Amino acid sequence: MKFIEEVVVDEFLPTVRSMLAEDLRERGFTQREVADALGISQSAVSKYAHGDVARHERIVADERVRDLVDRVGEGLASGDMSPVASLVEIEVLIRQLEEGDLLAELHEEAMPELAAADVEFSVHDPDSGLREREAVLASVRRGLRTLTNASGFAGLIPNVGANVVERLADAGSVDDVAAVPGRLVDVKGRAMVPGEPEFGVSEHVATVLLAAREAGSSARGAVNLRYDPDLVAELAESHPTVEFDPERPTREAVVDAVAAADLPDGTDTLVCYQTGAVGVEPIVYVLAPTAPEAARVVRKLL
Repeated sequence: MKFIEEVVVDEFLPTVRSMLAEDLRERGFTQREVADALGISQSAVSKYAHGDVARHERIVADERVRDLVDRVGEGLASGDMSPVASLVEIEVLIRQLEEGDLLAELHEEAMPELAAADVEFSVHDPDSGLREREAVLASVRRGLRTLTNASGFAGLIPNVGANVVERLADAGSVDDVAAVPGRLVDVKGRAMVPGEPEFGVSEHVATVLLAAREAGSSARGAVNLRYDPDLVAELAESHPTVEFDPERPTREAVVDAVAAADLPDGTDTLVCYQTGAVGVEPIVYVLAPTAPEAARVVRKLL
């Protein structure tokens, strides 16, 4: 008796780990860095590097496996993908390959009795909430890198700080929005990022994004900037621009302003701004389909 999990452990995982170790080494990772990234020992990395671990040729030849290794390797090397996100991506492919696919075929070869049996394996949902959350966090990281690598971005940061955010598809509260904890600040002309993106750490930018969604926008990413009338005018040349009242509660003010603008259903790129009030700094919010796309809109201003 052999379970499909044994096929995964004995054949799939050693092959994929070996391929990932090779990929990361080619991207310049040290043996120690490869071990840390994959959660294995340096001796295991050494065995992979010297070909002491057998690879299953059918798994190596599968284009989906090769694509997975390339995506995960690139994500780990760039920092866009966390170890958790990498694990989720590998788990998703495993579950897909178990459903009447490559791993199911290898299982049937190990257990010929299964080939004639009318059996379905019900396993993890590939569209899991964890996978979406990790994808959103990775997207925020890409948006951050787009801005922090841009010369001059620090000059657009308001006194209260800037943030880069992105929401889940069905976001209903700030807990469903990923952002930088503590916000980005200007330190001697450079944008400093205080920590890794998390969910539930943005209030103002997340509230504007959620309010725009409530009013009909499909935007999922946003970046906030210091207010400048020339800046707003430049953005207005390419994107719908909406002013809201800073003296009202933010959610209500943005919902009413976006609704009153009568934008086409599903508008995914727009600019919301307020010109300030007593104790309220004027701010501009650039909303776009994703955090990286919002960051690219901002980068064009530099």
